[in-house]
Amino acid sequence: MPVPKKILSRKDEITTVFLQIMENHFEDVLNGKADDMYHSKNFAELMFIHPVHLTNTIKLTTGKSPCDWMEERTIAEAQKMLVETDMSVADIAFKLTYKEPTNFIKFFRGMCGITPLQYRKKVLQEQNT
Repeated sequence: MPVPKKILSRKDEITTVFLQIMENHFEDVLNGKADDMYHSKNFAELMFIHPVHLTNTIKLTTGKSPCDWMEERTIAEAQKMLVETDMSVADIAFKLTYKEPTNFIKFFRGMCGITPLQYRKKVLQEQNT
């Protein structure tokens, strides 16, 4: 008898729940309902599992760590805000829970290779040509 498609393995269940909690958390951050960005231990606590187990499971099922997922999601939101709004880089940093805009700028440059302002100018130039 085949296993019904509704039944997920535990690792798939953990991954699905993690991704849903992450998306919900980002909605809270963007709506100003969260003051700090979650870390792996916060997700693990919400899921009642050990942080190492969470990290190992997410890496096993997706090839990326929870931290990688959060960083990629943060960059995606930052890039979206830089292009679609006229918010200052500092305001975007604060919206993404960075207490110091310089830390956000360093993070963005480390991930993208250019500063947020350079990214905004580059994308807007490409759109106008």
